[in-house]
Amino acid sequence: MIISIASGKGGTGKTTIATSLALAVSNIQFIDCDVEEPNSRIFLKPTIENSQEVNILFPEVDIESCTFCGKCAEFCQFNAISVLEDNVLIFKELCHYCGGCKIVCPNDAISESKRSIGKIEMGNLNGIEFIDGALTVSYPTPTPVIKQMKSYISKELDTIIDSPPGTACPMVESVENSDFCILVTEPTPFGLNDLKLAIDVAEKMNIRYGVIINQSDIGDNKVKEFCSKKGIEILLEIPYSRKIAEGYSRGENLISVIPEYESKFKNLYKKIQKIINSERVSSY
Repeated sequence: MIISIASGKGGTGKTTIATSLALAVSNIQFIDCDVEEPNSRIFLKPTIENSQEVNILFPEVDIESCTFCGKCAEFCQFNAISVLEDNVLIFKELCHYCGGCKIVCPNDAISESKRSIGKIEMGNLNGIEFIDGALTVSYPTPTPVIKQMKSYISKELDTIIDSPPGTACPMVESVENSDFCILVTEPTPFGLNDLKLAIDVAEKMNIRYGVIINQSDIGDNKVKEFCSKKGIEILLEIPYSRKIAEGYSRGENLISVIPEYESKFKNLYKKIQKIINSERVSSY
């Protein structure tokens, strides 16, 4: 099964939940899809064994064949192409590598060349198969890096995916095809607002989900009230703890700081297993 961990907003403790679940279960695959700011390795400390570049096809213009008709620039929704009187400028920082400019060019003046936009690294830690990636600074979209990482999803192991924050394309690409999505939130107005956005995404993608409330004893009760009203299961509550915060600042995982949480995350994993298995049985 594939379990993704997501959140509508950043800073809710998504990586803390993802890494804690992986350490509690072990014998699992862990993929950190937050390629703009990957930090799960800080807490898992895997041994990196190999790496590979992530390449995309980037447009190049043959000026001799170009008639400067401007159709490529008209097609590009990201303003990555500017057609001048006798030249064509391509801005790599804006290009989303869709290939549309090549398709619409009436003179076959646009070709494509490979360009590296990031790197994927793979390793292991006590039975955890670890994969993370990093998008090269200045490139606009992490989706190609995430797609390449997800191509390595194991058929033998359950997979935990630590997705990027927010509800934009990177998050959608990360959680796609998940069997279950854990939505991590905090009991604040911002937390509730962005939780609603994440729930909307999960429902539109037909992904079963549940909620974990981090720092559950701060803020207000509106997240709990919302979940109760909507019939959304709160899988786990983690109260605020200075000890956890201090451990986090030192790069220590939640389970190593407070060992009692290991059994809680084991139970969480078993609960999600039952939910997924029951849904698979009911679908037949």
